[in-house]
Amino acid sequence: MSSTPEVYLDTASSAPLHPAARDTLLAALDRGYGDPRRLHAAGRDARLLLDNARAVVAECLGARPDEVAFTSSGTDAVHRGLLGLTAATGRDGIVYGAVEHSSVLHAAAWRPSPAHASVPVDHAGRVDLAALAAAAARPGVGAVALQAANQEVGTLQPVDEVERPDGVPLLVDAAAAVGHVPLPRAWDALTASAHKWGGPAGVGVLAVRRGTRWSNPFPGDDGLDQLGGFPDVPAALAAAAALQAVLAEREEVAARQHRLVDRIRAAASALPDTEVVGDPLARLPHLVTFSCLYVGGDEIVSALARRGFGVASGSACTASTLEPSHVLAAMGALTHGNVRVSLGRDTTAEQVEAFCAALAEEVARIRAEAGL
Repeated sequence: MSSTPEVYLDTASSAPLHPAARDTLLAALDRGYGDPRRLHAAGRDARLLLDNARAVVAECLGARPDEVAFTSSGTDAVHRGLLGLTAATGRDGIVYGAVEHSSVLHAAAWRPSPAHASVPVDHAGRVDLAALAAAAARPGVGAVALQAANQEVGTLQPVDEVERPDGVPLLVDAAAAVGHVPLPRAWDALTASAHKWGGPAGVGVLAVRRGTRWSNPFPGDDGLDQLGGFPDVPAALAAAAALQAVLAEREEVAARQHRLVDRIRAAASALPDTEVVGDPLARLPHLVTFSCLYVGGDEIVSALARRGFGVASGSACTASTLEPSHVLAAMGALTHGNVRVSLGRDTTAEQVEAFCAALAEEVARIRAEAGL
C-alpha cells in the first residue's frame, strides 16, 4: 500500500473540519460545558455561546434566530421537520421528489398514509413541477419535501417555482447545497447538516419559519429551543463559524471547483460506454457522478483507493447496502458502475489531472481483466 496521502474526493459524504471550525471548537470547549438552562455563570456563558451560534446560522440561512434549532444530525432534522409539519397540520400525506434523500423516504415510511406521493423526475434528476403541484393539491397532504440539490448527482431543484395550496408547507432539505450555492427562499422549513459544510459531525439544523404550523413529533417540548435534549454548545458554535467562513469564500471556491469538475466530466465522458449523470449546468459546483458499463462501482472505488483517491459509489454505498441507488433508478440512469466524485475547498488542478489519468487506467484494466 502506498504511503502517499489520500486525495480525498468524497466531501459530499462528509467534509474535513474547516480551520475556522477547529479553532472555534477548541476555544469553546473551555467555555461551553455548562447547561444553558441554568442561571449560574457557567450556564449563562453556555447560553450566550449557543445563542450566538443560532444567530450566525440563522443569518447565513436567511432566517431569524428564533426560527433555528440544532439537532443531532441532518437526518434527525429532516425527521423532526417533516413529521412535525404533518403532525401540526393533522394531515399525514407527504409529497416528495423521487430522488430525495433517504431520510425523507424513511420519514414517509415510518408514518404510512394513502396520501403519500413520490413525484417523478427527468433524466437529469429535475422534479416534474406540474406533477408535484397536482400531488400537493390532493386531500390529506400535510407537507411537501423537495431538496435544494441532489446529494448523489448534484442537480439543483427548482424549489422557488413550486406551486402548492395554501396551508401545505414546504420542507427543503438543503444539506447538499449549503455553502456551495445560494439557497432557495420559498421554504417553510429547512434542514441542513454541519459536517457537509466543514463543521463538526453530530450537528444538524432545523429552521422553521415563524407562522408555520409545526409541532415536535417526538417526546419533548414543542419549542425549537434546545430541541432534542442537551445541546453540544462547542460543536454548534464551531458549526456556525465554519458556515460563516465557507460562505465568505463560496464564490471563489465554487468558480474553481466548477472548472475542475468540468475537467472530470470531460475525462469521464471520453471513456467508452460511460454516462455522466445529472444536470450539466444547473448543478452543484463540486460534485460529478458517472456510470461505467461492465464495471462494478465498488471495483472502481477500490481500485482508485489503491491509487490514493477516496471517492464514493452511489450505486450501493459500496459496502453498506446491496440495493441500487433509488436516485439513479428514478432518473433512468445506470445504477451500477457508478462513481461520485466531490471536491474539497483545497482540491488542486494537479490532483484532478492525476485522478483523471488513474480513472482511465483503472476502468480499462478492470474491463480488460473481465475480457471486455
